[in-house]
Amino acid sequence: MTATRSTAQAQRALAVASAVRVFARSGYHATPVAAVATEAGISPAYVFRLFDGKLGLFTAALDHCYSLVARALREGAEQAADPSPAGVLDAMGGAYAQLIADRDLLMLQVHAQSSCDVPEIRDAVRRGLALVTQTATDLSGAGPDAVQRFLAYGQLCHLVVTADLHDLPHAWADTLTHGIRHP
Repeated sequence: MTATRSTAQAQRALAVASAVRVFARSGYHATPVAAVATEAGISPAYVFRLFDGKLGLFTAALDHCYSLVARALREGAEQAADPSPAGVLDAMGGAYAQLIADRDLLMLQVHAQSSCDVPEIRDAVRRGLALVTQTATDLSGAGPDAVQRFLAYGQLCHLVVTADLHDLPHAWADTLTHGIRHP
């Protein structure tokens, strides 16, 4: 029984990692479970045994994504050279910038936000935002205004990365990318 559970847990983790990559490319609505199963090297039927349908698979991938974000924020906070709230938030921002160099995690978040008309996805986004907000607040000691600015800046970083605004030779792009650093 333990070996079966261990195998199922490993296959579930494999499916979630594959789901992050596949849903990042084409979003929730356009991605069939079969595409995730193919990426994971398992059968679609087995994916349905592991998850409550495509929606369960997508929300599991999204929960995993946000847990990675929270972990990156924790690691950033631990490495902050400046222990002030602003210094810790800055270190967290640097750790997050490193994390979203993996465009799959970034694009999954973007696709999830665009699918918030699906209540379960909206709930998963809210869970993730709650986790990230609480992590940033608890570890930085910053007040609500500073944490709000930190998260808003993160959303601007999403826009800069997804629209590839870094090297555009336009004043408006310089304005949006000013002071933003990404690997």
